[in-house]
Amino acid sequence: MKKIAFKTLGCRLNLFETDALASEFAKMNYQVVPFEEEADVYVVNTCTVTNQSDHKSKQVMNQVNRIHNNSLKIVTGCMATQFKEKLENDTKVDFVVDNDHKSSIPAMVDAYYNNEIVVPDRFEKNLFAYDPADETFHTRSLIKIQDGCDNFCTYCIIPKVRGRATSRPAIDIYDNIRQVVAFGFKEVVLTGVNIGRYHDGKTDFETLVENILNIPGDFRVRISSIEPDGYNENFFRLFKNPKLAPHMHICLQSGSEDILLKMRRMYTASTFKEMADNIRENYPGFNLTTDIIVGFPGETEQDFQDSLEMASHIGFGHIHTFKYSVRKGTRAERMPGHLPEKEKNRRSALVRQLSDEMKKNYRSSFIGKTQKVLIEQFDDQGFAIGYGEHYVPVIIPEKGLKKNEFYTVKIEKLLPGDDPVLSGNRINKKK
Repeated sequence: MKKIAFKTLGCRLNLFETDALASEFAKMNYQVVPFEEEADVYVVNTCTVTNQSDHKSKQVMNQVNRIHNNSLKIVTGCMATQFKEKLENDTKVDFVVDNDHKSSIPAMVDAYYNNEIVVPDRFEKNLFAYDPADETFHTRSLIKIQDGCDNFCTYCIIPKVRGRATSRPAIDIYDNIRQVVAFGFKEVVLTGVNIGRYHDGKTDFETLVENILNIPGDFRVRISSIEPDGYNENFFRLFKNPKLAPHMHICLQSGSEDILLKMRRMYTASTFKEMADNIRENYPGFNLTTDIIVGFPGETEQDFQDSLEMASHIGFGHIHTFKYSVRKGTRAERMPGHLPEKEKNRRSALVRQLSDEMKKNYRSSFIGKTQKVLIEQFDDQGFAIGYGEHYVPVIIPEKGLKKNEFYTVKIEKLLPGDDPVLSGNRINKKK
């Protein structure tokens, strides 16, 4: 039995694709082992959204080359697409597989071990040719519904490395979900590059989600990172269904109207604020999380303060902060007013500080309330840890609970720490 190891960097879409590849290799009688262990094959699924992402991807590849020189080494993902030719000239990498051909990696490895000549570009090109994964690295099942993007924000290279927007056939998505629910998964996460723009015939994103909620089974649905465009306010009526988790990660990027315009975002700060206010009015306690970019070219101190004020007003459950990173070939690269790294660091630190305060306040609001917790792991004492429907981490100080099961928990306190965790006890002995 050959051994294979995976390392995934970047977004949930990459995580979905790695899960699907690992599951396929397991069916081929490969043993999937931790990345730190010895393996016959190493697959690095890279990210290139920022310079830091490139750096991390290179570090991982160098680690594999240094420690596992005799293994088969495959690099794939967005960095492999962006710098394909450069990586192909690196003799330390055996195969460079772009996103279009990523689903064919199992076939490539099989051909390699059958002493066939392997040219990745000659294999099948299919963005959705991934079988439902019954063995994954996660308790939740990630479901790819869409790929690519047509927005062309001025700072972003995703349309270049992921291509134009394309949607997976709805019938395939429904079948995928039915299968993973049959495998025993209790939570499915809809993922893609720009999932709000999903469109297959007469099925838009709202219709797709509504149909998924009508699939029988004891599972809940979570929406991963989404842009604040492509769907209207009528979509939010779907959160009345208890199957749909009351949490969305909606990308703000900036609270400044001027900066959003320079970014070529498809919404305004005022419409984002209105949407957030409507969500909280209709669903008190709804967990809104977001991304904010600091130090975009030309961002003034007032522009930055607009972002802080917007975030404070909305009260996000968490902010993922990015320092603006130059991506070659984008419009933003050619814009005037690039900020020094020191100033970007200062602004990033202030957003993180605000995020920590809001996260603590938001999670504290659950004390005395209940959460339906899906158990994902156990700590050193054997206590169960999982996430509630609002995507808040909860520890249950009790042993003997089962992974991948729902438990209703009354929250009693917030445990201190860099990422504060709620703690509570089951209110009954049922799932």
